Amino acid sequence: MRSEVIELTLTTGVPRVEFEHLFIIEIVEAVFTRLHKEAPEAASGYRSRAHALITEFELEAAARTEPFPETRRTLRELRRAGKQIAVVTRNCSRAVTRVFGDIDDYCDTVLARDHVTHLKPDLRHVREALTTLGKEESIAAMVGDGRMDMSVGRELGMYCVGVLTGSGDEEQLTNAGADLVIAEIQELLDHV
Repeated sequence: MRSEVIELTLTTGVPRVEFEHLFIIEIVEAVFTRLHKEAPEAASGYRSRAHALITEFELEAAARTEPFPETRRTLRELRRAGKQIAVVTRNCSRAVTRVFGDIDDYCDTVLARDHVTHLKPDLRHVREALTTLGKEESIAAMVGDGRMDMSVGRELGMYCVGVLTGSGDEEQLTNAGADLVIAEIQELLDHV
């Protein structure tokens, strides 16, 4: 997905050095902003094509993906224990519901990319979820499988739990801010 967005972005004439350090969505928005100053229609066309590529990729991947086996049971047990659950994701909501169609039965709120103005690693994405739940950062936990999740949670002063089912290994998750690293989501129940 990243390489396709970069290929499209290079057709705009914006040099790679200006955007290669950014996350995918941030590439699109930075290049859109740069192009918009001189060619608003071209900028809008670029943004539309880039977001269509990203969404298409997410939906194709979602069609081949299912929640981990113990996810529903774990979420159900957490809610029985009185925990509120928010999902904060950079994916589009259509991909989320394609993977986990009954997610609303297990979570109190889901804030996908198309639900928010500010996307993590912007702290406002997580703060919006916490506000929806009526919770302060200091009594909340960030559970995630990526370094971004851990660094955002750490910056907000949340307790951070890294799960080894994603892109980060134990050392990477710990270095990014994890207070606890677990192999699979159901292990979270042993720490509640």
